[in-house]
Amino acid sequence: MADAKFLSDIEIAQKNVMTHIKDIASKLSIDEDDIEMYGKYKAKLPLTLIDQSKIKKSNLILVTALTPTPAGEGKTTTSIGLTEGLNKIGKKATVVLREPSLGPVFGIKGGAAGGGYAQVVPMEDINLHFTGDFSAIEKANNLLSALIDNNIQNKTNNLGIDPRTIVWKRVMDMNDRSLRDITIGLGGTANGIPREDGFNITPASEVMAILCMAQSFKDLKEKLGNIFIGFTFDRTPIYARDLKAENAMAILLKDAIKPNLVQTLEGNPAIIHGGPFANIAQGTNTILATKMGLSISDYVVTEAGFGADLGAEKFLNIKCVSGNLKPKALVLVATIRALRHHGGASKEQYNDPNTERVSAGFANLEKHIENCKKFGLNPVVAINAFPSDSDDEIQLIQQKCAKMNVKAVLAKGFANGGEGMTDLAEAVVSEIEGGKNKFTPLYNWNLSIKEKIERIAKEIYGADGVDYSKQAIQDLRKIDTLGLQGLPVCMAKTQKSFSDNESLLARPTGFRINVREFEFATGAGFVIPILGKMMRMPGLPVIPASEHMFIDDNGKISGLS
Repeated sequence: MADAKFLSDIEIAQKNVMTHIKDIASKLSIDEDDIEMYGKYKAKLPLTLIDQSKIKKSNLILVTALTPTPAGEGKTTTSIGLTEGLNKIGKKATVVLREPSLGPVFGIKGGAAGGGYAQVVPMEDINLHFTGDFSAIEKANNLLSALIDNNIQNKTNNLGIDPRTIVWKRVMDMNDRSLRDITIGLGGTANGIPREDGFNITPASEVMAILCMAQSFKDLKEKLGNIFIGFTFDRTPIYARDLKAENAMAILLKDAIKPNLVQTLEGNPAIIHGGPFANIAQGTNTILATKMGLSISDYVVTEAGFGADLGAEKFLNIKCVSGNLKPKALVLVATIRALRHHGGASKEQYNDPNTERVSAGFANLEKHIENCKKFGLNPVVAINAFPSDSDDEIQLIQQKCAKMNVKAVLAKGFANGGEGMTDLAEAVVSEIEGGKNKFTPLYNWNLSIKEKIERIAKEIYGADGVDYSKQAIQDLRKIDTLGLQGLPVCMAKTQKSFSDNESLLARPTGFRINVREFEFATGAGFVIPILGKMMRMPGLPVIPASEHMFIDDNGKISGLS
C-alpha cells in the first residue's frame, strides 16, 4: 500500500471499493428491510433499533484533543482509525460522528470525513448534501422565522411580540458574512414589519442542537415547542409552541431524526448524524446516534469538537447526563505540531523538531489530562503521527505521560489505516477492562448558573474567577424569570486557549473569565454564557477551498478534501 502522504484523500477514497450498505447493515445483524436506503452506500436507521438493555452492556469511547492549532489535531481521523484498529483486534466496533457543514467544506476547512486511510465513505456525499439532514434543519428553522414575522404582521391573530426582543434568526448552510446583520420587511406594508434580523450558519441553529439532544420523536416535538423567541410588549415570554409551530417543524424533521449508516474505508460501520458547533453548542453527534451505535455494537468510538475544555466538557456534563450515557474510556489526541505551537513555535516552525518547545508545550496536554481525571476517566493519549515527528519528541511525551500514569501511544491511522491503530486499540481495551474508570460529571445541574460557570472556569480552564458584564447580570435576571436555573451551562468561548483570550497558549494562569452575555437554548435544554464575541456566520477566506475543486464531465470530483 502506498504511503498516504503521497495521495490526496479523494484519491484514496476513490481507490476503495465500497461495500453495499445492506452488507454493512448485515454485519450489525440488521435486516435489509429494516434500513431505508439512499442509493447503494447510504441508509437511514429506524429508531426502533435502539435497545436500552444492550446500551448498558456496550462500551462508549470518547475521543477528544488538546487545545488545537488552526489546522486541528485529527480527532476524526483518530476516531475512524481507532474503530478500524478495534475491528482488527477482533472487537465489534462502530464509529459515530458528526455531519460536516457545507460552509466550512467550501471555505477554510475543507471536508470532514477523516483523512488518509482513516476515512468514512462515500466521502463526496458525506461532505455535500448527504441524506438531506442539514437541509431539513434549515427549513424547520426558517419555518419558525416565517411564522414569527407572519404573526407580527397579522392583525387578527397577533401575540403582541415585541420585534425588538426577537432572538430567533434565520439560517443557511453556507459561509456568507454579508448576511450576519440585515434589515428585513422593507418595500411596503405587504412585505412585513421592518426590523433588524440576520442569518446564522445551520450548525449554529438551536434546531440542530435540539435534534442532537432529542431522545425520541415525542421529545423532539416538545423541545421544538420550548424554543424561546422573545417577549411580548408586556414582557411575557413567547415560545415556538405559542405559534403552534412544533408539529410543522417536526414534520420537516421526520427523516432527519433517523441516524445515517455509512462505512469506513475498511468496510466497518459508521454512523454519522447531526453537527452542532462546539464553541457555541454541544459540539457532538446526536444522542440517538450514540445510542444506536451502542445498541448494535460492543464498542462505540465517538468524538466531541475542538479541545477537551470545550467538546469533552460539554459531552460529559451535558450530553452524558441528559442521555444517561457512561463513557468507559477517553482518548486524548495530541500532535507534536500542537505541542510545539504551545511551546512557542510560529506557524512556520510547526514542522521543525524541537524537544524544548515540545517540553514547554506539554503543559497544555498535562492540564487536559488532569481535567479528564476529574471526570473519573484516565485518558489514553494518542499521538497522531506526522512525518516531521522525531523519535526524541515522541519518547519525551511518552515519558511525561507515564509519570502521570497515562499511556501515550503512537497513532498511524492516516498512513496505515487499522494496521497503524492496533496498539491504540489494545491500550483502550486494556483501560476499559481494567475497570478503574468511573465516569462522574463535574457538577450537579441543581447548582445555580453562577456556581456551574465558576466550577468549569476554575476546574477546567484554570481561571482564578469569573466576572460578569452589566448585560450578563441583566441576563441572569431573565434566567430567573424564565426558570432556567436548573439547566446545564454550555460555555461559548474560543477554542484556541483554556482562557477566553486566544493569545494565551499552553497552560495560562492568573486570568479571570469574562461573561459578556447569556443566550438561552430553552428547547435544547441549556444556558449559554458568551465569553467574548462568537461567530455564528463564518466568512470565506481570501482563497476559499471551493477554488481548488473540480468536477469533470463524468461527475468525478477532485479537490474536495
